[in-house]
Amino acid sequence: MKIGIDIGGSHVAVGLINQTGTIICKSEKNISNQLNEKDFSKILISTIIEQIQNVLEEAKKDITQVSLIGIAVPGMVSKASIIKAENLHIKDLKIADEINKYFNVPIKLKNDAKCAALAEKEYGSLKKAKDSIFLTIGTGIGGAVFLNGELLVPEKYEGFEIGHMVIEKNGLKCNCGRNGCFEKYASMRALKEKIAKQVGTETVTGEELKEILEQNIEDEQIKNIVNEYINNLSIGLGNLINIFEPEVISIGGSFAHYEKTLLNKLVQRIEKEELFNKKNMPKIVLAKLKNDAGIIGATL
Repeated sequence: MKIGIDIGGSHVAVGLINQTGTIICKSEKNISNQLNEKDFSKILISTIIEQIQNVLEEAKKDITQVSLIGIAVPGMVSKASIIKAENLHIKDLKIADEINKYFNVPIKLKNDAKCAALAEKEYGSLKKAKDSIFLTIGTGIGGAVFLNGELLVPEKYEGFEIGHMVIEKNGLKCNCGRNGCFEKYASMRALKEKIAKQVGTETVTGEELKEILEQNIEDEQIKNIVNEYINNLSIGLGNLINIFEPEVISIGGSFAHYEKTLLNKLVQRIEKEELFNKKNMPKIVLAKLKNDAGIIGATL
């Protein structure tokens, strides 16, 4: 058995995974309200330890039966450390060493989008495609690219920071320091912020957003916000399609829960893009494994 850990922008999810990639049991905790705490790194580590203990107790297993702990991280990682996770405000955290103080098990780290992409390639929406792109759209935007069935991985770090592709030259300031990054305009957080402002609240949850989009489908101001969001998303996807010419683009993250209100609009909008090779339009689909892709992929 292996343990998969998915560190999201708002939660820590831990799952116990068997040899066929099935989650035996899972434990999650929302930590979004603690993101700005001074000792957030310590909070993160203690949350991970707590969730590992939860799944082991639920499954009535011992840590000695676990062969690997895999961690999906939203940012840049080395073999044992989080080098930089902008949306978590973390730099140079030796996370493997910290966890090994409690559990003496081999630990491997990988970017969360790459983890989810590996799971979708092995078990889900990308299984049959040789050339494909995976996007995780949530707090930020991450991505991975497969060419001839192989995940593209640079020599030094994992790269392919698709969310930090600039789509607006003089645009909004991103956490990375650049202006006009893709994720500042096309992440789910960007959409939530605009919708919250429109309806007069500080924030909206995923369920609240879904309800607002479904119930206000004819509201002109809501429609304009959604259309602008879809246009920004299609600009970024159009760039990726022109560069990689994928057969399939799979979208995961919280976006995967908005098939009726967002995916169909995106597909229609992409068809209007002036792409370099319009005869080779990719299929745009939702991640089959949804929020479990990161946990499963972390163990691959």
